[in-house]
This record gives sequence, C-alpha cells and structure tokens, in this order.
Amino acid sequence: MARHSKRYATAVQAIDVMKTYSLEEALEVLKGLPQAKFDESVDIAINLGVDPKHADQMVRGAIVLPHGIGKDVRVLVFAKGDKEHEARDAGADFVGGDELAKKIQNEGWLEFDRVIASPDMMGVVGKLGRVLGPRGLMPNPKLGTVTPNVGQAVQEQKAGKVEYRVDKAGIIHCAIGKRSFDLEKLWQNASALIETIAKAKPPAAKGTYMKKIAVSTTMGPGLKVDPSSPLSLDAA
Repeated sequence: MARHSKRYATAVQAIDVMKTYSLEEALEVLKGLPQAKFDESVDIAINLGVDPKHADQMVRGAIVLPHGIGKDVRVLVFAKGDKEHEARDAGADFVGGDELAKKIQNEGWLEFDRVIASPDMMGVVGKLGRVLGPRGLMPNPKLGTVTPNVGQAVQEQKAGKVEYRVDKAGIIHCAIGKRSFDLEKLWQNASALIETIAKAKPPAAKGTYMKKIAVSTTMGPGLKVDPSSPLSLDAA
C-alpha cells in the first residue's frame, strides 16, 4: 500500500472529497493547499463518454494555451535549406536531418520535448517511429507538427502548445500550468482546454460526453469539478 507524506495527508484533510466543486472553486482550493518544495504542475483529467477502441470516437488534438504551461519546451526540428534557417530563427533548440536521426537511433538521444518536421523530411523521420511513437513524440500533420510552416510551429510549441489524446480508459490527462500561476491564468488555461475538447466531440459518441473532471497538482490530491460549471470567472 502506498504511503503518503504528512503534507499530502494535510492536503486531503483540507478538502471535501465528497464535494464536486466549480472550476473556480477547485483551482482556488488547490492553490491554498500545502506546497511541495518545487513549483508543481497543475494537471487536469477529463473522463469522456467515448470508446477509444473505435477510430470514430478517438479524441485527439492540440491547443496553444493562453498562458502556456510554465515550462521551457525543448524543440527539435527536422528541416533543411531555408526551412532549417526558419526553424533556427524561430527559436528551435535543435535543427538538422540525418545526423540527428542517427543520434536518436544509435545513441538513444532524447533530450527534447517536441519534434517538428517539414513534409520533405518525413522519409528521415519515418525511420524513427519505433523510438518516437511510444513516447508521443512522432510528428503528426493533424497536430501541426508536420508542416511547411516550421517557424510558426516552433513559436507555438514555445508559447505553450499542448497535445491531448484520450487514453484507453477514455480519459484525457493534460497540464494546464504551474501552481505559481495566479488563479485567473489557471482558469483561462483550463477553460480553453475544456472548451476545445467539448467542441471535439465525435459524432459517434453517444450519451454524456464529459462525464467527470478533476484537477490536481503534481504531489497533491485531486478535486472533483462539475463539468457543467461556468467557464468564465465573471459567471461563477
């Protein structure tokens, strides 16, 4: 049985585990809980009424959160020629082609958080599927990470673009910022993500779409959120 710290136990006592909070209330309570020794991430979990086993009920996409996630994202870009210069000018951390692919494949190098590729480089990137795929790093045109506009893609990733994908249990897990963010920034990030996922409801999904929502910090307990709570601070 897992043992929790005294700080975690204190945090659990400070919340009502039976209560379903509004989004604003949950984030406000969360920010008032005992803090860890580092700036924890604030995460959201959304349980959807979909069956991911069916391709027509898969929910997946990406969004640039209004205030980012408070993390310095290391971006690798596979590009050449003018696109290579474009990626570097946009702030990419690593840019190249075959030499980077060999470093990943032969040395197990994975010191990056996102991978972007221009379409003409997918022949090189495709060979890395077994390495990048399981880690969620494989570039995908649906997520805007395979694109001729590599400069814009780099800027979006640096600005806090996050990808979301429903897992086998029908749940989407996503970071929405850091605990040090003020309430309004966390609220706006969470609201933007929830609204985006709500609009992504597959036509094949039946019944209640957003079944449960919970927010938590990296080291803290989860707080249940009412999926129907208002998504604006003024409306709360």
